[in-house]
Amino acid sequence: MDIILSSSTVVTSYILPAVVLLGILIFVHELGHFLLAKLCGVRVLKFSLGFGPKLIGKKIGDTEYVISALPLGGYVKPLGESPDEPVADEDRPFALNSQSTGARFLILVAGSAFNIIFATVVYAFVYMVGFPVLTTLIGEVIEDSPAARAGIAPGDSVESIDGRPIRYWDDLQAIVTESGGRELRLSIRRGSDAIEIALRPEIKQREDELGREQDKYMVGIAPSAEGFELRRYGPLASAGKACQDVWKYTKLTFELLGMLITSPVANKEHLGGPILIGKIAGDFARQGIISFVLLMAVISLNLGIFNLLPIPILDGGHILFLLIEAVKGSPVSVRVMEISHQVGLALLLALMLFVCYNDVARLSQGLF
Repeated sequence: MDIILSSSTVVTSYILPAVVLLGILIFVHELGHFLLAKLCGVRVLKFSLGFGPKLIGKKIGDTEYVISALPLGGYVKPLGESPDEPVADEDRPFALNSQSTGARFLILVAGSAFNIIFATVVYAFVYMVGFPVLTTLIGEVIEDSPAARAGIAPGDSVESIDGRPIRYWDDLQAIVTESGGRELRLSIRRGSDAIEIALRPEIKQREDELGREQDKYMVGIAPSAEGFELRRYGPLASAGKACQDVWKYTKLTFELLGMLITSPVANKEHLGGPILIGKIAGDFARQGIISFVLLMAVISLNLGIFNLLPIPILDGGHILFLLIEAVKGSPVSVRVMEISHQVGLALLLALMLFVCYNDVARLSQGLF
């Protein structure tokens, strides 16, 4: 009974959230390819969520819509996908390999574009609906820090810095980080008392989002977990902040890719496979719908960027072949494409094995 109960818990708490998350993101990606193919007049033969054996499917018009057994990907199969695919003369206008270079480029890039657009829309939606943020309520004061020496205590709230009203922890953190070490005058609320405090931030080493040690101005305080408040923005401000977030995480993603390419073993903690995705998806789902959709936005953005990498078998690899074709005036030979796809598949399988090994190693070490 205990085994059955624990198994059902794993399914509902981890596997189901991961399947929902990946299913939505794969659908968004393939929908981009599908819609642009239709828009360009290409006949789509199959739209599949997942790989492997077909679970359910229905043909509507020219397209068979399928849900397959392995929910770790998906694909759209257009007519004339391969340069050497035989196509009847009457069907040739509707084949992918008969379209212009520009049309094929748009179809290939559309999947990633839809993932990036989806992430932007999710961020904007969350900013408009409202999301929990930390207030300036202080939960911890580091010993022998500028804050401790100035007399700041847990339970205090920062109301303003240099006369500028402060309500949220992110704003407080930004002012301290950008202070350059100059003296700051803080207005503190302690119960019913208002206290004026002057302190000077000090440089400390702190890890950034990618685990790199960086110098940062700090005063030695940490927020209280009890100090949460719902924050909302208007439509224009939400759209602007969403674009800022997408740009920020895009830069971080490329920085991480650079670290993984130059030092894959040293940075392997940044890599995760299905087990880690399931764990993170389950954890975020339990925190609430807002946390879950924000995770979905981050992964959607990463999925969009990853698929544009110039690796054969990915969209970016096909785009690379298309660019070569545009330069040389003729398609890349079928033999070269076959070999490149085999190499690309081998690389992706090796990566999958590496990240799955990483997941198992985390489990064995109790790091989840």
